[in-house]
Amino acid sequence: MLPYGRQSINEADVEAVSEVLRGEWLTTGPYVARFEEELEKFTGAARVVSCTSGTAALHIAYAAAGTGPGDEVITTPMTFVATASGALATGAKVVFADIDETANIDPAAVEAAVTPATKIIAGVDYAGQPVEIDRLNEIAHANGALTVEDAAHSIGSLVDGRPIGSVADLTTFSFFPTKNMTTAEGGAVATLDEDLGRRAHEFHFIGLVRDRERMRYPDEGPWHQEVHEWGLNYRLSDVHAALGISQLARLEQFKKRRREIFDRYQRELAGIDGVEVHRIRDGVDPIWHLYPARILGGRRREVFEKMRERGIGVQVNYLPVYWHPLFEDLGYKRGMCPNAERFYSEQLSLPLFADLTDDDQTRVIETLAEVLAS
Repeated sequence: MLPYGRQSINEADVEAVSEVLRGEWLTTGPYVARFEEELEKFTGAARVVSCTSGTAALHIAYAAAGTGPGDEVITTPMTFVATASGALATGAKVVFADIDETANIDPAAVEAAVTPATKIIAGVDYAGQPVEIDRLNEIAHANGALTVEDAAHSIGSLVDGRPIGSVADLTTFSFFPTKNMTTAEGGAVATLDEDLGRRAHEFHFIGLVRDRERMRYPDEGPWHQEVHEWGLNYRLSDVHAALGISQLARLEQFKKRRREIFDRYQRELAGIDGVEVHRIRDGVDPIWHLYPARILGGRRREVFEKMRERGIGVQVNYLPVYWHPLFEDLGYKRGMCPNAERFYSEQLSLPLFADLTDDDQTRVIETLAEVLAS
């Protein structure tokens, strides 16, 4: 089965991990610090905190922002559930705003959803294409809120020449194997604000405070550390960080190849009846994580099943979040975001990863054309 996504691991990656395994530190060691520093340089963020997953990164970001009961987090339904469930974990209420033609959250829908309780506006860079972050920042800051950019799909993307991680108040990354780069499992939070960075670090480090000037009982002894606020163990290990450092060095290469694959899909699918290519807005330079074709005429499930029967592992990204039983049981109703629901009914992710060969892509395109013609 040809997968829709897959990691690219070379000998340099293997050696990087092996070096850690031969050394003294497996976790909370020098590779974690170096990985975070490299991410800061790459993204232009003031502080980066690595963590165990993209889901953990979202929870950390919401917690660092002080999100809690009585607050509202506005986000898109066209995302993996963690963007919303991370907000629920802090006790906040999730408010869904509909998407635009790019499948990203619509700033006009966001603006209409803002209330005095809005704490966070969380956009998602769907498929790798950045959200309209300047507009979301404007809306958020005018209402005393912060922005979280869920960039699980988009490390390496640029918006008006600026790297993702340097624009939103808080940005979260995922390094799952199918993403643009991987640490096997892992994620990170990037922020422009040093205080938010400190809060993110402490939350992901079980809430531990080691700064004597902030301690309540600083004279307890040289071993002393305190917990001032609740936190969790979301720390990334040096083993994972070493792989991340090696992968980050290859990210521009990955971006180039992903763009070649995406652009070929755009060109060749445009001439096939029954499929619509993805829409791109001006001012963005994405690293493409997904190729989200739209299958027209109510045939998405049929095409999904026939492609898989032929050994091509297409995928659907994503079920509208509020369709999940968790959210249904909280009172969310279908029909609230019609653009997202229409997009979901047509969306089909075609294979896209850095090591996809030209011949494999030809097979995908020809098979899709045959299925749609049948």
